[in-house]
Amino acid sequence: MKTISVLGSTGSIGKNVLDVAARSNGQIKVVGLGAGKNIALLAEQIRLFRPRLVTVMTPELAKKLANTPGLPRTQILYGKAGYRALAQMPEVDIVVSAMVGAAGLIPTIAALDAGKDVALANKESLVTAGPLVKAIADKNNCRLLPVDSEHSAIFQCMAGNRKEDIKRLILTASGGPFKDMSQEEMANVTAEDAIKHPTWSMGAKISVDSATLMNKGLEVIEASCLFDIRVDLIDVLIHPQSIVHSMVEYSDGSIVAQMAVPDMRIPIAYALAWPERMKLDIPALDLTKTAPLTFERPSMDKFPCLSMAYRAAKVGGTATTILNGANEVAVEAFLEGRIGFNTIADIVNEVLSSIAPEEINGLDDVLRADALARLKADNLVQCMTSAPPSRSIIT
Repeated sequence: MKTISVLGSTGSIGKNVLDVAARSNGQIKVVGLGAGKNIALLAEQIRLFRPRLVTVMTPELAKKLANTPGLPRTQILYGKAGYRALAQMPEVDIVVSAMVGAAGLIPTIAALDAGKDVALANKESLVTAGPLVKAIADKNNCRLLPVDSEHSAIFQCMAGNRKEDIKRLILTASGGPFKDMSQEEMANVTAEDAIKHPTWSMGAKISVDSATLMNKGLEVIEASCLFDIRVDLIDVLIHPQSIVHSMVEYSDGSIVAQMAVPDMRIPIAYALAWPERMKLDIPALDLTKTAPLTFERPSMDKFPCLSMAYRAAKVGGTATTILNGANEVAVEAFLEGRIGFNTIADIVNEVLSSIAPEEINGLDDVLRADALARLKADNLVQCMTSAPPSRSIIT
């Protein structure tokens, strides 16, 4: 049996993690849950899993949760100290890092500092501070087990093969809801349009990132760090059917692909059970009933966020931190109806071009770059709206 704590238990990934745990026949025990503001759902999860510790964002939410009738006894914490305590619970084998955005960085580092293996769904931890996170993991002999379907696929395709034989990694992307639109058409899409992902059920922020292909750009950065592969050896192909989750090409011309129905419980279960596989009650992929599998290269002109992610990755240092911070502010503004869809890329490009990247020698370098990027992006949004600026969420 493995014991886990879940950072981001009420989000899309977190809910799937708990579904896998509930179906594991005792293989996985949940001892800690961390959520944001969805107290009603968190209360349901507490009743089902009876964790020893739960954490929420604020003292007000902690009080509200404590006053919820019918909850089993559990310790309730809040804020930075609460998430850190959740990430460092002594009895935990694996910490699932599934918070959305750069807010997941500090708890992820806390888990690694405590010597915990991390099932990583929070790609921003590696995007914003990849060298730092990897150094801490290596120092403490911790495993970073990928949860994203693309990185899980790469992880599986590399099993039993030598890294020096890898020619390139191929990440697949559904293309999002706007892959067949022109840039002019995309100028008029709404937040409601953007979150209607054609294949996956995801949160609003990740769905918008998928629509701009920034999500795929962040995954390129994550893959480069996670597998120690140069970014110029990582390609992206649009694959609308979402059956091939990613591929690895080897020096002899062989391409190894991981295929499955599009269900996040598969990569989640692989990360939690590794090096074993967990039996899942999920319909098997029937290739005789799938549509023809198609692949095409994405247009960097049509989806400039992907191009900017490659650019930032090649520069290195805090360039990827700046990219992520600006994108989070811009996406939030779009979801609130303050800017248009195409303006997301304009804001990210302006911020990325105006702040000089630095080397990452410690966490302070990351926090400073993130704050500068968010301030610059906020100012740009302010030029277009009269809404109040957002605050940095890396604390």
